[in-house]
Amino acid sequence: MMEFSFSSFVIDNLNAAGTIGGYVAISIIGFACISFFIKKKYDKKSNNIGPEWAHPIIGSFFGCIPGCGATIVIASLYKNKQISFGGLFAAFISTLGEGSFVLLGVSDEAEGVIGNLESYLIITVFGFITGFLCGYVLDFFGLKFNSKIIEETKSTSKTWNSNSIENFSFYVIIILSIILMPSSIMAFWGGEIDLTIVLNRDLSLDIIYLASIFLTLTCLIYYILTSFVYKRHGCHCDHDNLKSVLSHAILDVSMVVSYVLIGLLVSNYFIDIIIGEDTFNQWMQSSVVLLIILFSGLIGVMPGCGGMIVVASAFLTVDNFPLSALITASIATSGDGIFPLLANNKKDGFLVSLFGLIIALMVGYLSYVLGF
Repeated sequence: MMEFSFSSFVIDNLNAAGTIGGYVAISIIGFACISFFIKKKYDKKSNNIGPEWAHPIIGSFFGCIPGCGATIVIASLYKNKQISFGGLFAAFISTLGEGSFVLLGVSDEAEGVIGNLESYLIITVFGFITGFLCGYVLDFFGLKFNSKIIEETKSTSKTWNSNSIENFSFYVIIILSIILMPSSIMAFWGGEIDLTIVLNRDLSLDIIYLASIFLTLTCLIYYILTSFVYKRHGCHCDHDNLKSVLSHAILDVSMVVSYVLIGLLVSNYFIDIIIGEDTFNQWMQSSVVLLIILFSGLIGVMPGCGGMIVVASAFLTVDNFPLSALITASIATSGDGIFPLLANNKKDGFLVSLFGLIIALMVGYLSYVLGF
């Protein structure tokens, strides 16, 4: 039996998380800009977006757009009474949050580009259909909450003054993302870029490898500082200001990469070291799968995108991880769009999450019966 090296295990997972993080950074920043201009466009409209009967379909469609930006657009439309509650709930059901970028990003441990895209399309279709069907049911019975609860939470301070460590981390993430951009694009299509500098006969530096590790570490530090030390991560973003949107996008990048690292460390250590790959594969052929679906739903329903990212990371790295469990987590998650709801009305936020979890488990077990 090969001796386990904890340091090598951690470094390998730092590299894997950074490889995914390079593509994640490109995608989140890009979609943040797109969402900003879409929201700006629709905020100027005073009428509904399409006929009311189509709102659940529209909401579900917006939810399928990668990232949380589209759900923010739908929340804004609901606040302005431009979309029904069924449309809002459909967006919550169909969204994958930032977990979508994890599934679309490829690391050496992923099963392959085609497999990732196929899985992404399957869970998107499940989420889209479930979303608009639930939306129509809610609109048919006239169920809704007070639109005032959807107002975005504003920070009590006008701006937040970053210290030197935060500023340094912020710009390092941007620079490393640019450096990793070509390799991340190539990795998405199953290729790679060799950027090795040979210093002498016995020493060489793999720039991509080092940049991936450094990106993960920087994102982890930045996320801890902004979320737990200064508590600046969350809904404190002026979505009418492009600079604020970009700053929030970098926060999202740090959050996603941090949770990807957590997912990789936990799943790889738990399966490869504690349980053993052979034992886990046997579990996948037994009723234990039903428990994994349940746990995936409970993890996915956690507020924010962290739970979905952990499950998505496990799906990418663990052989024979059930697709039905990923479907369950994807429907259970509401992304960052749930935070304004929880901040203003915890009871309604809890009910929305509970209803979403019940639907997720029903669809997840159904997909398992169908062979997914």
